[in-house]
Amino acid sequence: MKRVRVLNIEISNLTLQEVLQSLTSGIVFTPNVDHMVRLQHDCEFFNVYNIADYRLCDSQILIYASRFLGKSIQERIAGSDFFPAFCNYHKDNHQIKIFLLGGVNGVAAVAQERINHKLGRNIVVDSYSPSWGFENNEQECQKIIELINSSGATVLAVGVGSPKQEKWIYKYKNKLPSVKIFMAIGTTINFEAGKLKRAPKWMREVGLEWLYRLVLEPKRLWKRYLVDDIPFFWLILKQKLNLYKMPFVQKQVSELYESSLKKV
Repeated sequence: MKRVRVLNIEISNLTLQEVLQSLTSGIVFTPNVDHMVRLQHDCEFFNVYNIADYRLCDSQILIYASRFLGKSIQERIAGSDFFPAFCNYHKDNHQIKIFLLGGVNGVAAVAQERINHKLGRNIVVDSYSPSWGFENNEQECQKIIELINSSGATVLAVGVGSPKQEKWIYKYKNKLPSVKIFMAIGTTINFEAGKLKRAPKWMREVGLEWLYRLVLEPKRLWKRYLVDDIPFFWLILKQKLNLYKMPFVQKQVSELYESSLKKV
């Protein structure tokens, strides 16, 4: 698979059509600027991210960064574009049965109804909107596993925010034997349910979707966009100048070295 390295992660360099044609099994994550910054200091998240078979570029800013680095990512494939395209691509494929996990207060059930109505078949076989902090409630997680397994779903789409959704997939994927495709799709379930509006197309195309979302949800997103994500640009410049060092590779090498010394 064609990939482009941005900081410490290789991003799939595929078009949407190539992904739809090739994806028959595997794990799909959708890196954006926030993910890239978090991947610099969250070792657990970094290890989780490395299990993904597809890392689809969910940010026009990442495309600009890849061009600056000299090897451009072909196409932005946001989760909120990819998921409806996936559903439409498989609307007549009855082997594809989707379980939606995400949203609050029954939002996933609304999304399920709207998607099935739009496609004219029950491609989404079941859904569940978890409680706040569910990832730390083993009883609720076991309930979710039972729901997914009993639904007969072959695709699990998780939209509970990052890094929660990626870590949940990593932790429980082996308990879901019928699921062939795992997707971490962020706010897509809210979009599909009609609870949130996406930015106008022109804003998405020029890399200003973050600004639109900031205006809609300032209290929740101001720190992410205006504080936490700013170091990304400095890190990209360091990579361009060959000054960037991958943090966890260094740490792992150091730990292996120290371990070998103790055995001597």
